Amino acid sequence: MLLSSYDVTSPVSSMTSTSLGTAAAPTPPIVVPSLGNNIILNPLQRGNPILECIRNVGKEYGDIVADYQVGKTTGVLFLSLKYHRLHPEYIHTRIEKLGHSYNLRILLILSDISEHKEPIRELTKTCLINNITIIVAFSFEEAGHYLSTFKQFEHKSPDLIKERADKDYISMLRTSLTSISKVNKTDVETLRASFGSFAHIAKAETTQLQNLPGFGQVKTKNIKNAFEKPFRNNATTSLAVLSTMKEQESDAQPTTTTANSSSKGKEKAAMPMSPPVRPPRSPSPVWDIELDLTPPPEPEARGPRQAQTEPESDAAQNWIVDLDTL
Repeated sequence: MLLSSYDVTSPVSSMTSTSLGTAAAPTPPIVVPSLGNNIILNPLQRGNPILECIRNVGKEYGDIVADYQVGKTTGVLFLSLKYHRLHPEYIHTRIEKLGHSYNLRILLILSDISEHKEPIRELTKTCLINNITIIVAFSFEEAGHYLSTFKQFEHKSPDLIKERADKDYISMLRTSLTSISKVNKTDVETLRASFGSFAHIAKAETTQLQNLPGFGQVKTKNIKNAFEKPFRNNATTSLAVLSTMKEQESDAQPTTTTANSSSKGKEKAAMPMSPPVRPPRSPSPVWDIELDLTPPPEPEARGPRQAQTEPESDAAQNWIVDLDTL
């Protein structure tokens, strides 16, 4: 037994087996995916540099539809943008084969080209249509870290990444005041020791805040704005005013009534008011060529009394003078 094990592992035996035509290093077997702590790899991913970047978790090959199975219900497809530029139909075929095999389906993209915005935009549309989560990595180390993290947190509770907020008064006071820009935990303790309560801090004057150690003009202004500035900005207020004006106009829109010809004139039907009619446009100015072609207007016929009372015009007087000269 010792001799046979030595023969299998010794370089001489490997050379002999190679010369006899047998495989020196057999390929890893493809097994049915287990429910252990290993990432299941698709055999198509052999030789991918990302495999060397998957750390702290085990790896094994298995017969899976996705490229990487990082959980019982989580499958990952890997795509290099450089390969996608040469074979754009590849990812669509893989998504079609993937189907609905996993509850959480991820497309892990390696951005290894300079002009990556447009391909990522198109792939995002494809993922939205097929209910796939897209993750973009800019190096093999980053992509491997994503795969390792998904596997490590497979059975973890989501409360691990949830913010832990204490329920006591001092913790709530610290959380609320540190949300103001430039205010840190030391400033919160200074405010609590100086004013005693949240209500007194909110009612503090500007001079009182500036007299505290570590409180300058900027920090004091931020605190006063947090308590005195309205939550609604000008844009929100203007939109509310416009909506109110439109409602008032729709409520106060008058209606016109028309008499019914078949009745005795007592019943009237209300009809909505037609839109306002614009006033007619003023006439265009007269061109000089029109003045030359248009004959002068004929004088209006006047009665004898009007002729006697009205004075003669300058043109008439000139015409009389011309007749006298003749």
